[in-house]
Amino acid sequence: MRVIFMGTPDFAVPTLDALLQAGHDVVLVVAQPSRPAGRGKKVRPPPVAARAAALGLPLAQPRALRSGPFPERYVALEADVAVVIAYGRILPERLLDAPRHGAVNLHASLLPRWRGAGPIQAALLAGDAETGVCAQRMQPSLDTGPVYVRRALRIAPGATAGTLHDRLATLSAAVAVETLTDLAGRIPVPQAEDGITWAPKIDKSDGRIDLSQPAADCDRRIRAMSPWPGGWLPWEGGPLKLRAVRPSAGEGAPGTVLSTDPLVVACGTGALEWVTVQAPGRRALPGSVFANGHRWSVGTVLP
Repeated sequence: MRVIFMGTPDFAVPTLDALLQAGHDVVLVVAQPSRPAGRGKKVRPPPVAARAAALGLPLAQPRALRSGPFPERYVALEADVAVVIAYGRILPERLLDAPRHGAVNLHASLLPRWRGAGPIQAALLAGDAETGVCAQRMQPSLDTGPVYVRRALRIAPGATAGTLHDRLATLSAAVAVETLTDLAGRIPVPQAEDGITWAPKIDKSDGRIDLSQPAADCDRRIRAMSPWPGGWLPWEGGPLKLRAVRPSAGEGAPGTVLSTDPLVVACGTGALEWVTVQAPGRRALPGSVFANGHRWSVGTVLP
């Protein structure tokens, strides 16, 4: 098929590769504009743009989707389908309707659960046992389109947003290839009208940990925010990052140190072992080393 591929982050790269390996003709890759990144704030292309350039594929990084030369270029390609995954912008109806079979979006949840920008984190925060990928026919409203293919994925114990991201990226690639196989003969199934939940875009503030909450809830939040923005507590003018934790036995007032080797801290219910901790501007340390360096002892109450 003649495919317009639209994606931006590394999550979308496996799907681009899979479509090419399946023999589809990617006539245009569309990614968001390159932006300053990293400590040096050098302008860098997003992962999909970098991959397209490496493969020698036609590339567009438009700032406007409704005006300027891009919409005309898009429509003139007379593509069979647009495949969209984590592109990051709402597409106008003209672009949705231009390809012969419309636009197919790969979304990392079992729709209608977790519509929106942060489905991976939302599934972990909620303690869901499974998530998955849906290939939906795109509509102007967000993540409401009927579903061509739905594939579930069990969430492993201890999964983080990072590890789940990688598994769902791989599954998305397989679902994209499956969906485009005999796409003309597929009839998408409307989403259920009940069970709709929303997954907003993640912000740095979402990583803040409240030790008065149950240890299980704190653990889920830390894993859902790993690697970005990380689970953190206010500490000496900056965030104290809890890079890795695990639930532990123990009870006490929230924030009370119950053990220093390993480092175990009480929550509202239960406790957490702080496996890896990172102070502001410092390297990450084992929890026991961090506690020793700060002369914490059993009974120390964290501010």
